[in-house]
Amino acid sequence: MDIIAQLFAGLSLGSVLLLAALGLSLTFGQMGVINMAHGEFMMAGAYTAFVVQGVVGDAGVSLLLALPLGFVVGGLLGLLLEATLIHRMYRRPLDTLLVTWGVALVLQQVARDVFGAPNVDVRAPAWLSGAVQIGGLALPRTRLFILTLAIVCVVALALALRATPLGRRIRAVVQNRDLAEASGISSRATDRVTFFIGSGLAGVAGVALTLLGSIGPTLGTNYIVDAFLVVVAGGIGQIKGTVIAATALGLMQSFFEYSTTASVAKVLVFVTIVAFLQLRPQGLVSVRTRSLA
Repeated sequence: MDIIAQLFAGLSLGSVLLLAALGLSLTFGQMGVINMAHGEFMMAGAYTAFVVQGVVGDAGVSLLLALPLGFVVGGLLGLLLEATLIHRMYRRPLDTLLVTWGVALVLQQVARDVFGAPNVDVRAPAWLSGAVQIGGLALPRTRLFILTLAIVCVVALALALRATPLGRRIRAVVQNRDLAEASGISSRATDRVTFFIGSGLAGVAGVALTLLGSIGPTLGTNYIVDAFLVVVAGGIGQIKGTVIAATALGLMQSFFEYSTTASVAKVLVFVTIVAFLQLRPQGLVSVRTRSLA
């Protein structure tokens, strides 16, 4: 039962990391943008849930409303960032890192000015309270909901990339931007839509995080480093690799914490990822290409 409990804890942590990294994988993979403000888009989604609950009142209805609204708020923030700053810095990843880090600090201060520095709570719906009993194991309903939400987001994104004209344009730009432009695809418009979707997924992740505890202006900083680790270890721009890496990191973190402490577990996970990237720097999944060299 202890092993099963740790497996569920690892899967639930992996689902949180997956929600945080899914949109980042999309934008980082297509445009090569190191978006340090991605965590603040998660924070914006979390505060969206807080505001919606304050207006609606009913926790169940507010959660269902906050999920699409969080997607829109996060997406619009990402679209604004891309239109004003990011599009001037394509193919300059270090510049995007510095600029988006500054934007992240600005957004954190805006959140402090609007909502205050102390953390705030968002009530979970009554239908997510308690746990599901399976034998002698108690599985929290909130964790099960986040796991289900992560699966839904992955399936929806995979279907959109595979079965829609927009998805085909995105994949074409990711694989060969110059050839896609020569084929008549507007990479500029595709970049904007991709950034909107990736940032919107961050907003959804922020709404989900309100079910796990208090939220505050620095919510995103707790997840942004782990999200980048998931993206790099899984393979830049590879959704399948992101899913595998998030699950693996969640399981490692859970089992390391079980035998050590949370701080030691973080160090062990980081060392493991560094060692893995030394052996396979392209990540778990990479794009297959043909080369004459």
